[in-house]
Amino acid sequence: MSPSTLRIATRKSALALWQAEYVAGLLRQKYPGLGVELVPMTTRGDEVQDRSLASLGGKGVFLKELELAMLEGRAELAVHSLKDVPAQLDADFTLAAILPRADAADAFVSNHFGALAELPAGARVGTSSLRRRAQLRGLRPDVEVLDLRGNVGTRLAKLDAGAYDAIVLACAGLQRLGLDGRIRSRLVAPAWLPAPGQAAIAIEACHARAEVIPLLAALDDPDTRITVDAERAMNRALGGSCSIPIGAWCTRSGDTLQLQGLIGDPDSGRVLRAGTSMDISQADALGESVAEMLLVQGAGAFLGA
Repeated sequence: MSPSTLRIATRKSALALWQAEYVAGLLRQKYPGLGVELVPMTTRGDEVQDRSLASLGGKGVFLKELELAMLEGRAELAVHSLKDVPAQLDADFTLAAILPRADAADAFVSNHFGALAELPAGARVGTSSLRRRAQLRGLRPDVEVLDLRGNVGTRLAKLDAGAYDAIVLACAGLQRLGLDGRIRSRLVAPAWLPAPGQAAIAIEACHARAEVIPLLAALDDPDTRITVDAERAMNRALGGSCSIPIGAWCTRSGDTLQLQGLIGDPDSGRVLRAGTSMDISQADALGESVAEMLLVQGAGAFLGA
């Protein structure tokens, strides 16, 4: 029996609320008689701002409270940025839908410089991502990369206050909040790779709520899912977590998927890269193949670190 109301567990940040409201709107449009409510929550990742995500246990700290709400029957689904979803979900949960991907590039944001190449030596660049830190150090070993936590508004405020000369954020997040004007330039493949699943919105549900999953699955975008599946398979094969700087970018051309991947060292800026193509029916195998190519090059040393 289908529920009369769906409750969406979401973080309280402006971007998380935008994403949850967006999903709520899609559900109301798809099912006019269905009630849809938001259940805003604060996660440990939101509460602790003076420590790195890696030290808190990875990006999964943004999910646990939302997953508990679903297990306890306080919510039927949760909405996430897919890049924040661990490569391996707990057995109780499934990604019932992945929405069409937005702009997956990272954004170079600065009040004084138009691009990464324009930064002077010694410039201060802020990011909370080890993946971004590794690529920044690889491309610009002469700049100072500093930690930057907080939601989008907080990070922009710190930039505007002069704490940084530039920061790196996700284009999709800025665009969804109507802050496109803050993007000075886009950091794009192949020189720069996004996080696996970046710019895709994921809808998570409990396997136990079998009546809910088909309602959500109707929102799934097959083209996005197949490309992010390859990226997440690569991440999973490398034991991907917030403590491992991994980038991945998969594109589709007809019946072919092409995946580029990297793993880096956020301290030295050393980056290993690999890529190959396979049929669209082999997304997981493609991800595993690129992971193996990285391991052959010595990625194990990064994983051990």
